[in-house]
Amino acid sequence: MKIPSYLSLPIRYVPVPILERATQMVFRKVLAEHPDLFHRLGAYRQKRFAFRPTDLPVAFIVNPSLPSLSVIRKTENATADCTIEATIVHLLALLEGRCDADALFFAREITVTGDMEAMLALRNALDDSLIDLPTEIGKLGGPFGSLLRWSASEIRERVLPREQQRWN
Repeated sequence: MKIPSYLSLPIRYVPVPILERATQMVFRKVLAEHPDLFHRLGAYRQKRFAFRPTDLPVAFIVNPSLPSLSVIRKTENATADCTIEATIVHLLALLEGRCDADALFFAREITVTGDMEAMLALRNALDDSLIDLPTEIGKLGGPFGSLLRWSASEIRERVLPREQQRWN
């Protein structure tokens, strides 16, 4: 499912440092809650992973060895060992292990290029982590945490088909 253009269009005008700061906050929170996530990659921890939402004008580069997350405009050339392209909804669902990556791949809903073994190692690490983004986002919200968690959960419920709520 693609997000509506009226939601993705404003991202074109948000400065990259602001987008990067917001995503880094969530990234750091997820790593704090799941500290062994990147250790599960083994030798693939040295690889750089690019995530390119097909419905957003930005891409995300993750370097597990640092660990770091960068946001770039898609017009910029990013170097990565492996790249996955899908809608932002599918990318977030994959992050949480809420959909079957193999089924999406064979249905051509996602595209993977580069080091396939590294991407499979990352997928396995993510599937084992049981990440819950609404909960992680809520923990960043201070007194508004409950509202943020509820809002993020509602959005997830509405955009993911029922059969994909948790596949594993």
